[in-house]
Amino acid sequence: MFNDLSRMGKYLGQAARMLVGMPDYDTYLEHMRSTHPDQPVMSYEAFFRERQDARYGGGKGRPIRCC
Repeated sequence: MFNDLSRMGKYLGQAARMLVGMPDYDTYLEHMRSTHPDQPVMSYEAFFRERQDARYGGGKGRPIRCC
């Protein structure tokens, strides 16, 4: 039972972070370790910047969006 509650809390936390646009670095690290162990992992700062650019535009020749 506590395992299910813990898992539910984790998913609710992830959903809340996604709603406000806060990237989940721990999930990224877990994904990289399990799926791409041979590739380098971004620092938190680089990950945050990349997610921000992906969400709001800018960088790589894309126009900056406000919404």
